[in-house]
Amino acid sequence: MASDGSTVTIPAISLVHASPVPKAAVVQPSGKVLPQPGNPAPAAVPAATPPVRAQVALLNKFLNDSGKPDQFRVDPSSDDKLIQQINPANGEVIGEFPAGEFAALARSLGISGVSVDRHA
Repeated sequence: MASDGSTVTIPAISLVHASPVPKAAVVQPSGKVLPQPGNPAPAAVPAATPPVRAQVALLNKFLNDSGKPDQFRVDPSSDDKLIQQINPANGEVIGEFPAGEFAALARSLGISGVSVDRHA
């Protein structure tokens, strides 16, 4: 369209239409109440860690069930602080691991789970 030079008047109206103001929503309290500021939350009770000997027994059961020849035991003279890897053919100690490394040892053998991970 060509412009013929005549001016056009465009009415000035708002392109946005007003909406009614929403009414305030009523919120019903639900869930647990949080501690008041300045009051510490009660301490959580840590989950009990199975004894090292029980964990080593589970490890040996898993290895036996999966057909792996590895065997482990808790060193009787270490006060449950050392895990020994035993050669099942002759009973010779072929490796030792700190009990604190049990979770890493079990994961390296393909075992994971709550009882393994909790011992770390």
